[in-house]
Amino acid sequence: MRVLIGLAMFCGLVLRFVARSPLWLDEALSVNIARLPLHAIPGALKMDGHPPLYYLLMHGWIHVFGQSPVAVRAFSGIWSVALIPLVWVAAQRLGGRKVATFAVALLALSPFAIRYGTETRMYSLVSFLALVGWLLVDDALRRPTKARLAGIALVVALLLWTHYWAMWLLVAGGIALLVHGWRAQRDGRAKDVSATVAVVVAFVIGGIAFLPWLPTLLYQGAHTGTPWARPVRPTEMIVFTLSDFGGGPKPEAVLLGWLFGLTLVLGIFGRATGRFLVELDVRSRSEARPFAVLITGTLAVASVAGYATGATYASRYAAVFFPFALLLSAMGLDRLRSRPVVFSALTVLVVLGGIGGVRNAVTDRSDARRSVAAIEDRGTRGDVVVYCPDQLGPSGSRLLAAGFDQVTYPNFARPERVDWVDYKARLALSDPEAFAAKLLERAGNHRIFLVASTNYITHRKRCPALQNAIAAHRPAEVLTVPTDAYEPAQVVLFEGTKALN
Repeated sequence: MRVLIGLAMFCGLVLRFVARSPLWLDEALSVNIARLPLHAIPGALKMDGHPPLYYLLMHGWIHVFGQSPVAVRAFSGIWSVALIPLVWVAAQRLGGRKVATFAVALLALSPFAIRYGTETRMYSLVSFLALVGWLLVDDALRRPTKARLAGIALVVALLLWTHYWAMWLLVAGGIALLVHGWRAQRDGRAKDVSATVAVVVAFVIGGIAFLPWLPTLLYQGAHTGTPWARPVRPTEMIVFTLSDFGGGPKPEAVLLGWLFGLTLVLGIFGRATGRFLVELDVRSRSEARPFAVLITGTLAVASVAGYATGATYASRYAAVFFPFALLLSAMGLDRLRSRPVVFSALTVLVVLGGIGGVRNAVTDRSDARRSVAAIEDRGTRGDVVVYCPDQLGPSGSRLLAAGFDQVTYPNFARPERVDWVDYKARLALSDPEAFAAKLLERAGNHRIFLVASTNYITHRKRCPALQNAIAAHRPAEVLTVPTDAYEPAQVVLFEGTKALN
C-alpha cells in the first residue's frame, strides 16, 4: 500500500508540470488578457466575462517568469500541489489517517486535478480556496475566533473575485448554515447559534467586498454570458462532471468517473456491516452530509440560474466542489473493511487515474500547432489567415510567425482576444458572402488560409458558408482535417491569383 501511494504521489507531482499541448482558446485568452497593462485588464474582462483576481495574479507571474506554456501553466500547478496537504488535513478530520491516505492518493493521480493543474486557468486556485474556506468554517463553528472569521470573509471575497461559480457554492453553503443555525436554536444550543451567526456575518462581509465589481458583473450578465453552448439539464451536469472527473470521454476515463461516483455514493450512504458487506443508509452519514449538501446544492442553484439566464455548464466549473467530492470518495473507500478489496479498489482508481494523467501530458488540446505548421509550410509574408470562428484566433495567433495578415470572422478583428459582448446578436447580422468579398479584396494576389471549425454551435453553418463563398472565386485545397482534440480545426488554402496564373 505504501509503495502504491508513494508512486502515485511522485507521478502526480510530475504530471502537474508536464503538458506538451499548445495553449487552447481559454488558456491563450488568459495570457493575452493577463499580459495587458494592469489598468487595461478590467476593461478587457468586461468583454470576456470573468472576475479579475486570477488575471491580476497571472499578470505578476508573467512579469517574473514569462509567458511560455510551461511558465504560465506552472502557476496552476503550484495551486494544484498546494491542495494536497489541505486535503490531507480535511480528510484526517473526517476519518483519521487512513481516509487521509486514500484522499491524497486519489488526488495525486486525479485526471481532473492534473488537467486543471496544467491549464492556464483559475480552476486549481478555485479548488484550493474552496477547501480553505471549508476548513475555516469547520473551525469557526467550533470556536469562532476573530482570526478565523476574518479568514472566512477573506476567502469568500477571493472566491467571488476569482470565478462566478463561487456564487452558487456560497449560496448553497449559506443556506446550509442558516438551516444549521435554525436547528441549533430549536435544540437550545445557544453556543452553536452564536457561532453560526458569526460565520454568516463573515460570509456577508466577504460578499460586501465584492460589491465594487458588481456593475461589471451585471454588464457581463446582460451582454456576454456563454454564447458558445446551450444550458444543460441537471442529469447532463452529473454525467459530464463524472466523465471529466475521470479525465474526459475516453473509455478508461468514463469507467474511472463512474467508479469515482460509486465510491462517492458509498462515502455518503455506506455503512460497513462486515468484512465484505456494506449497507446503504438513505439518511446518509452525518460526517458526509455537509459535503453532499454543498455539491448537490451548488449544482441545483447553478441549474436554476443557468436556465434563468441562458448560461451553460462546463464540467471544469465543478472545481468549486471537486475537493468535497474527492473527500467523499476517500470516505467511500474507507467503508470497505477487507484490506485486499481496499487495495484492489485503490489500485484500479490510481492506475486509471495515471492513464488519464499521462494522456493529459502527451495529448494536444488544440489543433493550433498542426494548423500553424501547415500555414507556415505553404504560406509567405503578406498572406491572409482568417479564423472562423474567431475563437480559434487566440491559440493560432500565439504560434504563427510574424508577417501574416491575421483576421477573424465576422468583423476582421485581431485574433488575440474574443469580444463576447452581444456575441450571438452580432453574429446574426453577419453575412459570409459579404465578408468573403471584402476578404478577397484585402488579400489581393496573396493566398488565403481559412482556419475553421464547426465544433461551435454558433458557427456550424456560417464557417462552411464562408468557405463556399471564397471557393466560388478561388479553388480550395484542404491542408489539414480536424482531429479529436478538445479544440479541433481544419486549414483550407485558397491560392493567390499570381499562383493561379
